[in-house]
Amino acid sequence: MTDSLRIEGRAAALRIENLDTDQIMPKQFLRGIDKAGLRDGLLYDLRFDAQGRARPDCVLNRPSHAGASILVGGSNFGCGSSREHAVWGLLQYGIRAVVAPSYAEIFHSNAMNNRLLLVTLAQPEIDRLMDDADDPARNAVCIDIAAQTLSSASVQAGFALLSRHRRMFMEGLDSIGLSLGYAAQIDAFAQRHWAQQPWLRDVARVAQQRLG
Repeated sequence: MTDSLRIEGRAAALRIENLDTDQIMPKQFLRGIDKAGLRDGLLYDLRFDAQGRARPDCVLNRPSHAGASILVGGSNFGCGSSREHAVWGLLQYGIRAVVAPSYAEIFHSNAMNNRLLLVTLAQPEIDRLMDDADDPARNAVCIDIAAQTLSSASVQAGFALLSRHRRMFMEGLDSIGLSLGYAAQIDAFAQRHWAQQPWLRDVARVAQQRLG
């Protein structure tokens, strides 16, 4: 179950340190001009062999983990290039949260701005959570965003969120929606700015008119 306050579902453990964005979303899936089809590319080389056959050893191909909505990963998750497609692909696949000890900075920003929740826990908690995730009888995880807590069969932990990120998840906003919440203040600032420096208002349009 996923809503603006809680994320609940099966967890899948990816025991890979430094999982980079090229692994998460390989370059051959970046050819389009929109976000379409990125679900198919997610972790492609981990999920499929060179002939396109599903790898039975990949956790996301196991029937016991079908529909997993929470990934538990290793440290420095999402390192490498800044491609936002990695985040879009995770969301299209149905992943709503990633839990790891640390994240690459740009990936963290891309994820949170697109409302892919990143939870940071200490390594001992990650180890226990991965063990839970590997056991089909124990791989259910509940993340309470309002309380900023995560619970599984053997983990009860709190996690930190920046206030703006917490607000985005609580109110169902992406980064654009969050910015639009300040529209009145932005407009008031613009009006004061133009009143003080009227020659700067619509300068591009005025220049075009003068140039004919």
